[in-house]
Amino acid sequence: MSESTMTLREEALNGIQDKTLEDSQKKSPQYLLSVDNLKVHFPITEGFIRKKQVGSIKAVDGVSLDIKPGETFGLVGESGCGKSTTALALLRMQEATAGTILFEGEDITHYKGDQLRNIRHKIQMVYQDPYSSLDPRMKVLDLIGEPLIVHDLTKSKAEYQSRVRELMDLVGLLPEMIDRYPHEFSGGQRQRIGIARALALEPKLLICDEPVSALDVSIQAQVVNLLMDLQERLGLTYLFIAHDLSVVRHISTRVAVMYLGKIVEIASRDELFSDPKHPYTKALLDAVPLPDPELEASRGEKLIVGEVPSVRNPPPGCRFHPRCEQATAQCSERAPELVTLGSTRQVSCHLYD
Repeated sequence: MSESTMTLREEALNGIQDKTLEDSQKKSPQYLLSVDNLKVHFPITEGFIRKKQVGSIKAVDGVSLDIKPGETFGLVGESGCGKSTTALALLRMQEATAGTILFEGEDITHYKGDQLRNIRHKIQMVYQDPYSSLDPRMKVLDLIGEPLIVHDLTKSKAEYQSRVRELMDLVGLLPEMIDRYPHEFSGGQRQRIGIARALALEPKLLICDEPVSALDVSIQAQVVNLLMDLQERLGLTYLFIAHDLSVVRHISTRVAVMYLGKIVEIASRDELFSDPKHPYTKALLDAVPLPDPELEASRGEKLIVGEVPSVRNPPPGCRFHPRCEQATAQCSERAPELVTLGSTRQVSCHLYD
C-alpha cells in the first residue's frame, strides 16, 4: 500500500473520530438543563371592550441557571418571588416572555405539539399540595397509570396494572391499595402517589415544587429521604423548590436564592450555608431559628426592614436595595450582574463588582 493511500486512510479515520467525538459531545452536554435570561411577564390590562395594557407583572425577570445531570439543585426564596412560575415555565406549562431553555443541549423554549409531548417524557413535576393535585374521583390505578395511557406505553390491561403496581412498590405504597381513592390516604401517602405518577414516564429531570411544605414535619423527612433514595436508584436529577432552608440544606447539592423574580446568589450547599455573600441570603439564614434556645436568645433579632416591593412596580437598580443595610447610591441606579466568585459561586451584588 502506497504512502499516499495510507495518509488518505488516516485522514479519513481521524475525520470519523472527530465527528464521533463531536456527536458524543452534542448528545452528552455538560448540563442537563440550561436556562438563560428567562422572563415571564403577565400583562396588566384595563378596559372592558377595548383592553389596553397598562403595565406588567414581572414574575420572573432574567433568571439564568444550569443544572448538571444527577444533582439536586435547590431554589429558595420568599413566597411570591417567582419560584413556582419559573418551574412552570421550565416544564412549558407557562409560556416564557423571553429567554431560552435548553434541555440536553436542545432548545425547547418554543416547542409545541408533538415536540412538547415528547419532551414531557423527560421532565415531570411533583406538585406542592397532595390534596388538590389528585383527582378525588379517580382510583390510584388510574391516577398513577394515566401517563402510561396518554403516551401509549402499555399494550394490555395486565401490563398496565403490573406497571402501576411496580411504581407503587417503588415509592413505598402497598400494591393492594391500587383500587382505593385519594381520600383513603394520608397526606404523605398522597404525595407518594404524586411521585409515582411523575416517575411513570421514567423522566430524567424531576421538578419538585415545595413537595413537603403541606405535610406534617414528621412526614416531611420520610418523603425527602424517599426522593434521595429514588435519585440514587434511578439516576434522577432534581430541581427542588422550597422556602424551608433546613430541607434544602438536607437534600441539595447546589442552591440558588431568588428575590423578586431574580437570582441573587448561586453556590454549593456548604458554601451558601457557611459563608453567604449576598445580603438577602444572609438575612434569610439569620431568620432560621437555632435548635439551641440559649444560642437563639443570645443572637437577638435580625429582621429584614421594610416590605417586599410590588412585582408590578419593582424598585430601580438592585431590587433588594430598599431593604438592604449595605446599600449604596449605585444600588438604586444600576442593577448588578450575576458575577462569578471562585469556581462554584455566583453573586448579584455591587459589593462584588
